Amino acid sequence: MSDDPTTDATARCWLVDWRRRIADLYAEVRAVAATDPPAAWARWRAEREALYRGHPQSPVPAAERGAFRALHWPYDDGLRFAAEVHQAPDPGSAPASASGLRRPLSLPNSGADDLAFDRVGLVRLALREGDARLPVFWMRGYSGGLFLPFGDATNGDETYGAGRYILDTAKGADLGGDAASGTLVVDANFAFQPSCAFDPRWACPLAPPESRLPGRIEAGERLR
Repeated sequence: MSDDPTTDATARCWLVDWRRRIADLYAEVRAVAATDPPAAWARWRAEREALYRGHPQSPVPAAERGAFRALHWPYDDGLRFAAEVHQAPDPGSAPASASGLRRPLSLPNSGADDLAFDRVGLVRLALREGDARLPVFWMRGYSGGLFLPFGDATNGDETYGAGRYILDTAKGADLGGDAASGTLVVDANFAFQPSCAFDPRWACPLAPPESRLPGRIEAGERLR
């Protein structure tokens, strides 16, 4: 989200259009990925690059959009998981208040915003380096939504120094899952940079230390 207070009504309408297009893209991705994840990923790559280059609400600065080209690692089918969301204690949240409600936690943020989250559980991923856990957060603002950021050893070189996102369902970035079995599709090939990786005028929640994965996750969007 941009923290520019001068954003006018036209810009906000374009922001709605951006979110609509992202939601439509992920709906297509979920449908295609049911039988062909690499084809879904190729469509995701192409459409996101087109939006980055041509949309008025692209996070890429306007002067750089014409020359922008998206970079990705090749698709790795070993980094796609149907991951069960396990209940887990929330060590990052303050104790419950007198009313019995758990106080929200704050994740690192690239701007001045202080967004409220709940830690709703964790997913276990069978990585080549060994099993790893990632916390799953729920954003209290907007209309709510699951948020799954992560860091890894590519940060600060090939990828943004503060990590990337896999899921941000409040913004339409939703790879699907099975509500009955409590699973989420966690596919690192669809990992993307937060908007602030392209321009500091965007304020973004960032991956906390507990969201750092071991080794290098050579999948998804890269900067270099």
